[in-house]
Amino acid sequence: MPTTALYRDDFYLSTAEAVVTNIQEDGSVELDQTVFYATSGGQPGDIGKFERADGSTIQIALTRHGETKDIILHQPAEGEPRPEIGEKLVLHVDWPRRYKLMRMHTACHLLSVVCPFPITGAAVGEDESRVDFDMGETIDKEQVTADLMRLVGENHPVFLQWITDEELVANPGIVKSKNVRPPIGMGRVSLVCIGENSSVDSQPCGGTHVSETQEVGAIHIAKIEKKGKENRRFRIRFGTPDASA
Repeated sequence: MPTTALYRDDFYLSTAEAVVTNIQEDGSVELDQTVFYATSGGQPGDIGKFERADGSTIQIALTRHGETKDIILHQPAEGEPRPEIGEKLVLHVDWPRRYKLMRMHTACHLLSVVCPFPITGAAVGEDESRVDFDMGETIDKEQVTADLMRLVGENHPVFLQWITDEELVANPGIVKSKNVRPPIGMGRVSLVCIGENSSVDSQPCGGTHVSETQEVGAIHIAKIEKKGKENRRFRIRFGTPDASA
């Protein structure tokens, strides 16, 4: 049974009620709806807990997609009990971790604005993220950091717009990733837009993001690594170059 992904319409929703619809052989739990983000697009899935009617909890160690994108599986930590099919639960996302990932993912989008090159890979982390670009030129990390912080300080709005699968196929140029294409087949694709009327950026992405760039906070480029003749890996970290947040 498909799972309604509540986070798609509200990134700040960290708790909700849900009903267990299925238990996989490995113990993964399917729900009728969820606020837990499933691992995708370089962003790790949410962790957190399920609260049962008697007040006890089930710790969730991983959230991932099932055979299709509309199936979301919640994997309890080792040794945790399994809920029953039909059981009502209250879901609680590990919000401090999710919020850091939202800030980091937004920072990666800003980096793609500062460095307008095709993206060959990316991974969002709680304390460090990386973005790989198809580029061969040398670039100054201090200047990139300054450009990033300018966009953060300008406090641009960050919001979603939805387009149909057909509109995405008809406009392939809006996809910045060189090797990975946004998933289609669910009827619509979300565009993450930055700036009034998408003046700063607009690109397909199913991850979670903050609502304005100022929320990203202090970030910097810790390192730029050469990963081949035409590939550069940028490592983004929170805080200033001399301190961490």
